[in-house]
Amino acid sequence: MTTAALPIFPAAVAGAHTARPRWERPALAGLLIATAALLLWDLGASGYANSFYSAAVQAGSESWKAFFFGSSDAGNSITVDKPPAALWPMMLSVRLFGLGSWQILVPQALMGVATTGVLYASVRRQFGPGAALLSGAAFALTPVAALMFRFNNPDALLTLLLTVTVYCLLRALEGAQTRWLLWAGVAVGFAFLTKTLQAFVILPPLAVLYAVCAPTGLRRRLGQLLLAGGAMVVAGGWWVAVVELWPASSRPYIGGSQNNSFLELTLGYNGLGRINGNETGSVGGGGAGGPGGAGGGRWGESGIDRLFSGNIGGQISWLLPAALVLLVAGLVITWRARRATDSVDGMARAAFLAWGGSLLITAVVFSYMQGIFHEYYTVALAPFVAALIGMGVAVLWEERGSVAAAVTLSGTLALTAVWSCVLLGRATGYLPWLRWAVLVGGLLAAVALPFAGRAGRQVLRATAGLGAAAALAGPFAYCLTTVSTGHTGSIVTAGPAVAGGRGGPGGTMGGPGGSGGFGELRQGGQGGQGGPGGGPGGGRQPGGALPQGAVPPGQGQGGMPGADGSGAERAGGFPGGFPGGMTGGGPGGGAGGLLNGARVGAEAKAALTADADSYTWAAAAIGSQNAASYQLASGVPVMPIGGFNGSDPSPTLEQFKQYVRDGKIHWFIGQGGSGTATGADEDGGRRGGGGPGGPGGGTSSEIENWVKATYKESTVGGATFYDLTVPMS
Repeated sequence: MTTAALPIFPAAVAGAHTARPRWERPALAGLLIATAALLLWDLGASGYANSFYSAAVQAGSESWKAFFFGSSDAGNSITVDKPPAALWPMMLSVRLFGLGSWQILVPQALMGVATTGVLYASVRRQFGPGAALLSGAAFALTPVAALMFRFNNPDALLTLLLTVTVYCLLRALEGAQTRWLLWAGVAVGFAFLTKTLQAFVILPPLAVLYAVCAPTGLRRRLGQLLLAGGAMVVAGGWWVAVVELWPASSRPYIGGSQNNSFLELTLGYNGLGRINGNETGSVGGGGAGGPGGAGGGRWGESGIDRLFSGNIGGQISWLLPAALVLLVAGLVITWRARRATDSVDGMARAAFLAWGGSLLITAVVFSYMQGIFHEYYTVALAPFVAALIGMGVAVLWEERGSVAAAVTLSGTLALTAVWSCVLLGRATGYLPWLRWAVLVGGLLAAVALPFAGRAGRQVLRATAGLGAAAALAGPFAYCLTTVSTGHTGSIVTAGPAVAGGRGGPGGTMGGPGGSGGFGELRQGGQGGQGGPGGGPGGGRQPGGALPQGAVPPGQGQGGMPGADGSGAERAGGFPGGFPGGMTGGGPGGGAGGLLNGARVGAEAKAALTADADSYTWAAAAIGSQNAASYQLASGVPVMPIGGFNGSDPSPTLEQFKQYVRDGKIHWFIGQGGSGTATGADEDGGRRGGGGPGGPGGGTSSEIENWVKATYKESTVGGATFYDLTVPMS
């Protein structure tokens, strides 16, 4: 391949900018505006989204100590189970503009726009504006991206930083520029402070690429990589050093760890445990296995087809088969280039290796990890897939005079149309006309594409347009369904409800106003995807429409935080019951709110806020989601006993007793109430009355049992409250 054969390449890659066509700036502006519109549309429908992180944002907006550590509450009892970088933009937004859904989620949406822009800038440098626009559109229309850049999990910032890392690495390859390699290291460091070891997954292929292909001597290449590694350690390690050196007695407990150590959290629960399934302190108390079939444990079967299966396929895999084909095609076409990247073809090949290597290694890790795996993790793949789509199509388009290139381009389009038809068919009753329109339109365009050029430029453009529309129509429909429905809880998915799959226990945890009933969940599917106003097992109608008789957000019991300020909706149950007595949440909250907290009424809110300034914590509740519900509804600190899973040994029974003696906690919110009645779960075990399993789960039970034996029980707004200032006589 030569520059003449591929004129969309810049004339001089290293350091120079080609003249921009007149249409480019308006097209880029349109892409970014459309991305922003998609991500900001009805953003407030998700309320506090994941109340676990929203409560930490609220705490950090009131306490700089909570800001720095990422504490779940302003009393700084325990942190979230991740480092705090993803929380910082949201905390600053809430500090500036007050607590609310938009204030929390707008920074996430802006990260999505920024990711689109960085992806565009990266692809354009080697492949021109047409390829860059296609990549940007493919990314913006990835359903899981439309979900996660409207949600408050750490994955939004992580995806942005991973995209920045690849961009900086490719800039560094243009002339072996040290400063750009250092910026790549800084991006990885901050990605580590966002989601720990997941930031390092793409490092092996990128480091090898630079070590082999940078246009300079071997000694300098290795020296530059060492400097970049140092920049990564500084950018990601300063916070870790402060936390580890800070006296444990004067900082919050490190949530998710069993020994109050961030390093333990990083290497265990958030590290190797995700790979081998031995996640001490997680749901089930660590250890792989359990339901889910061979090789997958309770989080679904692992295997090479995991990303294409069930509900996961509809999140990310629309263009994934095409991206893999185009990766191979791009490497074949550019393989004649020299090893170094001081040529046009060399940089093109390096781009395919960088984006393709990042895609492959991340996909393999996701496919075979035995620990906690959720469908929304796949958002990390979205920029890699999108980049390969734009680059691969551009290369094949310029080489379409070759029979092999023309057949490959047509075959890729046909494959995409067939796969989109399969994915659309998995959601029963979901836009059935679209499924066949995509299939027919895509196959027609694929057949006509090799011959369309002979009929003139207009016919060629029309054929290409039909092919692009067929390829993007399915994910676009899923995106519209996603943005038209609120998403709350800890486990969320894009698009309509889909049966089957391997994502592990959980789909979207209820829409506004209802609990996402898990009772009809198939493994990894969404089952009862509670739409607005739906009850347990209620689903939203195809296309994201509200079910008949639905209650709009914020206007019903259990609804989103809205006009009634009622806090988060209640959680659904876990298939087969949670280990250690985890049940569906209700007015009583307690451990039942593992995934989506409790409903908070006006009476409970009034009790919490009364004389709250006299206490460090207005209340304590088992599990972070329950505590978050009460904290967000009342605006006062609520201690989450045991952290997210209720399994962390924080506080110990003696520490809790001391807090009570010192008058630091007013209320204890028990696990009783109408939503958490003790009874037999689906496995025949008992539920209610006990803390979650795991090494630290006994601590939660000990505290609850001591409170029950020492203080009088009362019912406040349907929830079980214990006044810790008035012991039983």
